[in-house]
Amino acid sequence: MACAALIGFALIGAVAHAAESYPRMAPVKAYLMERAQEIALARSAAPASISKDATVLVLTSTGYETAVTGTNGFVCWVARGFSGARDWPERWSPKIRAAGCDNPQAARSMTPIAKLRTAMTLAGRSDTEVADRIGAALRTGEIPPLGPGAMCYMMSKSSYLSDDGGHDMAHVMFYIPSKDGADWGANASGSPVFGGNYWFYTTDHQADAAKLPPLSVLLVGVATWSDGTPAAMPAM
Repeated sequence: MACAALIGFALIGAVAHAAESYPRMAPVKAYLMERAQEIALARSAAPASISKDATVLVLTSTGYETAVTGTNGFVCWVARGFSGARDWPERWSPKIRAAGCDNPQAARSMTPIAKLRTAMTLAGRSDTEVADRIGAALRTGEIPPLGPGAMCYMMSKSSYLSDDGGHDMAHVMFYIPSKDGADWGANASGSPVFGGNYWFYTTDHQADAAKLPPLSVLLVGVATWSDGTPAAMPAM
């Protein structure tokens, strides 16, 4: 949801209603932001001690480009709905602004996946073409395999993650090369860890998911926004 998978798991809303509200892609300009505003929002994903030295990406009509070259290996950017799972009901919502900051491990593998997916989507490629291209890039090593410790900060109080609920939540996400997060206790009763498949929002895509490496996202809510102010903890 990049942190691209965030969108599929951060907040779960009224699926049928969302699908009806956003049946197709809006004009590209609806997803774009003023450059300085987007840089500021991207940086707000993580505490300033991290984001001030991070690389920052911004979205253009053809995909993400580097607006600021950082020095600490982190990459901050603002995901749109189509940066995440292709079956997410709010995929085409122009309102989605999901600020995330990938650590160096995630920046080597997850950020390139999101960039490729976004560029191909904006170019009008089909979901099948996008999935095939990503699969090929992973098989050939064009996009490196997921490294241990890959994670993403999503602590911006200015993000818009979903039409459901409060629209936002402060959290961090961890990427694991597994089909689910059972070994982490994800989704167990009382567990603070929520998880799901990176590639798809719903569970009825087993055949499609089998064509891609196992990849899951684990989400943990945190008590503060990136600026240190209190954030309401989500009920998992």
